[in-house]
Amino acid sequence: MDFYLTALLQGLCFSGIALGIFISMKIFNIPDITTDGSYTLGGVVTAVMLSGESSPLLVLPIVILAGALAGTFTGLIHTRLKINPLLSGILVSTALYSINLLLMGRSNIPLLNYENLYNLITLSPDLNLNTLLTLLIIVGLLVFIVGYMLSTDFGISMRATGNSETMIRALGVNTDRMKVIGLAIANALTATSGYLINQFQGFADINMGIGIVIMGLGSVIIAETFINWLNITSIAWMLALVISGAIIFQFVLSLTLSVGVDATLLKLVTALFVLIIVSVPKITFKRSA
Repeated sequence: MDFYLTALLQGLCFSGIALGIFISMKIFNIPDITTDGSYTLGGVVTAVMLSGESSPLLVLPIVILAGALAGTFTGLIHTRLKINPLLSGILVSTALYSINLLLMGRSNIPLLNYENLYNLITLSPDLNLNTLLTLLIIVGLLVFIVGYMLSTDFGISMRATGNSETMIRALGVNTDRMKVIGLAIANALTATSGYLINQFQGFADINMGIGIVIMGLGSVIIAETFINWLNITSIAWMLALVISGAIIFQFVLSLTLSVGVDATLLKLVTALFVLIIVSVPKITFKRSA
């Protein structure tokens, strides 16, 4: 039971990445590889500040700002220098590896002996339940904020930028600015996941972000499958399904480990699982056609 509770908690921790990928991939149609670097950046900033005896509540806004700056650089490289967005993300993510290592001063920082968000806020005497309730509140706030933003005139302009850039530009909207802001928001959410997962796992590692974009993409694809099947049009429900996708993804990985698959093959299993969820809807569509 604890095995699957851990999967649930990890899925909630990774919700920020899923929301960030949803914004970059589904709202703006931008494949943003900055995710790998900004996720690690969020974890690194968290580890450095917590090990310096900073309050977890003070660390969170700094983490959000750091992630937003990473996304801003990717957006500016793409829009100002007219570089392919995929390459822009790769460049920033590569640069962040050195920046993260410089900030840490070493490859790994343990956090077990420092105050963290899950023991700072006491909602239940049971540690696991307390962690679950804390994560549910934080993820609920993230969904509410992102959902509200995407429902405003500004958010509608962001969505229109991804759907029909030429049309929305003709209406006087600065689409380059929208892309920069969108990528900043997406990577701020991703960095928040680094903040949450590091305190949950009790350490920060320089390689923690390698391949994390696949996890986020898999979560969004799972959500997109349900969105298409159920014909969901509500932004709130879409975001809720994105969170559910992150949780389902973690449950699948936990199930894989529970049946005895070697942990060294976890990345391979992750890649195969994403391949399957991408391919099945297309195969089904071809057969029905």
